[in-house]
Amino acid sequence: MSPTAPAPQSSRPFSRDGIKLAAMLTMACNHFAIALLSAQSIAYEVLTDIGYFTAVTMCFFLVEGFRYTHSRKAYALRLLVFGVAAQPVYMLALGIGQLNMLFTLMLCFLMLWVMDRVQSRALRAAAVFFLAMATVFCDWPLLAACYTLLFAWAEGRPRRQAFAFLSAAALFFCFNYSNYSYLGMASVQAGLHAGLSCVGILVAGAVLLLGYNGRRSAFALRHPSLTQYFFYLFYPGHLAVLAICRALL
Repeated sequence: MSPTAPAPQSSRPFSRDGIKLAAMLTMACNHFAIALLSAQSIAYEVLTDIGYFTAVTMCFFLVEGFRYTHSRKAYALRLLVFGVAAQPVYMLALGIGQLNMLFTLMLCFLMLWVMDRVQSRALRAAAVFFLAMATVFCDWPLLAACYTLLFAWAEGRPRRQAFAFLSAAALFFCFNYSNYSYLGMASVQAGLHAGLSCVGILVAGAVLLLGYNGRRSAFALRHPSLTQYFFYLFYPGHLAVLAICRALL
């Protein structure tokens, strides 16, 4: 991974915090659909597909954050603490027994740490493999680990990054197509649904590769701690609201 920071692009409109906020909102759309809507409705399909913008964006910024964070231990600990805090409301809101996305990101962060610090190739490969396999118990199993490895390989290289996003979309298409086919959906219908599910990933790639200026927002520069913890608090916070709504309905 490149040790140099990404060069700011002053002509590009989107700050890191603006894109992260968009990712939070699209994630909320996805979770709202899962928690409160019928899986057979058009609104469910649209909102869940919108939400697929989020995971790949999180993995992209995880790789960037790993390289430039002041404390990797503190970064990993935040993911763990807020992951634990969010788990009860995650299960109540979404009716899912797996571990939530913050645990996935923590495991992916540890993969990056191993790749950066472990000298032995054999030991490094084994550790990365087992950390990636551990994500099968979490949200976005294996896919998030693959995305993280792709972005680590591509970091700082626009052509590689474009390839990484296209590969991420292709992986997600294959995952969804096989899942829909397993559930008995016709091939054409399965392909259509799987294709639509990739739109969020492709939009994320376009936004990050063409619109991301490599900078923090002006508000974040004035209030760095507030902005940082907002993104962590939003995750359990919106799930708690959805859990209450689901209980009431």
